[in-house]
Amino acid sequence: MTRMVMCRKYQQELPGLDRPPYPGAKGEAIFTDVSKKAWDEWQAHQTMLINERRLNMMDAEDRRFLQGEMDKFLAGEDYAQADGYVPPVE
Repeated sequence: MTRMVMCRKYQQELPGLDRPPYPGAKGEAIFTDVSKKAWDEWQAHQTMLINERRLNMMDAEDRRFLQGEMDKFLAGEDYAQADGYVPPVE
């Protein structure tokens, strides 16, 4: 049976992740209140940010930036877009 969570991004009950994506409290918080849909969307957006902004994951400043954007994205707040990105029309 699929584990359901009240997704903080979409404010509705959706299927949750199978396991925490990170160790520790941050991973548990994501596991508890972020849906698989929101997490998958973040993963795609994160990849776009890393590539388009040429972020270096060995650089602590770039990792902090990405962490902050993840928090905004998952909370449903305004978050950084890749330069020139135009979201698809639904």
